[in-house]
Amino acid sequence: MATTFIAPLFHMHSAPSVVCFTNLAVRQDAFSLDVLEVPQVSGSSFVWDKDGHVVNNYHVIRGASDLKVTLADQSTYDARVVGLDQEKDVAVLRVDAPKDKLRPIPVGVPADLPVGQKVYAIGNPFGLDHTLATGFVSGLRREISSAATGRPIQEVIRTDAAINPGNSGGPLLDRSGNLTVINTAIYSPSGASSGVGFSVPVDTVGGIVDQLVKFGKVTRPVLGIKFVPDQSVEQLGVSGVLVLDAPATGPVGIRGKPNFLQARSL
Repeated sequence: MATTFIAPLFHMHSAPSVVCFTNLAVRQDAFSLDVLEVPQVSGSSFVWDKDGHVVNNYHVIRGASDLKVTLADQSTYDARVVGLDQEKDVAVLRVDAPKDKLRPIPVGVPADLPVGQKVYAIGNPFGLDHTLATGFVSGLRREISSAATGRPIQEVIRTDAAINPGNSGGPLLDRSGNLTVINTAIYSPSGASSGVGFSVPVDTVGGIVDQLVKFGKVTRPVLGIKFVPDQSVEQLGVSGVLVLDAPATGPVGIRGKPNFLQARSL
């Protein structure tokens, strides 16, 4: 049976798995032309394993020249980028901290989060480290655009927990303290929390993190097929997917072009 914590014990139990990082970027002074390292942004991450891998969002560390990670005990260590996935807005860093100071975050199951479930965010909003916020799951299967590429990220969970700048990359936890989703974006005309936050499920991110840790990059399967645009398919009055071409250099083309033009929907 899963353990359920009250809020004070919850923070005590979960905060050591959350780390804060500072992203220093190179800037040139417009007048003196001196090159300086200045704090660009601070954000949140969480410990993935005892080898020092921590996970956060790509858009937060983009352009960093120097990364510092601060643990819950306020000790600070250098970190380096292990791998990036712009499409899903995921980054993996490795922090040079002793293993006995690293507490990997327990991973839960996003499918166990129904609308109305209470959730907890621990992060670094506005540079205020290890801040706890609570809220509820307020929507499932949403879609947002990646802050890095603009490509859609699907199956996103919406929450009304107070997600602010600095929470990006931090965990959203269930009532047992398990990581279920990663805080990624907010909808806010003012730039502060408006009660509309979006988080990517850990089962979407988990496979990406494993590839980044092992290979430093993500490899996705590609069919190598060019499709007729949906609007044109509708104008032709057909259903399914129309295959326009299978280039000889693509995976399908290498095996011989298909002898069909239409893949019908089921």
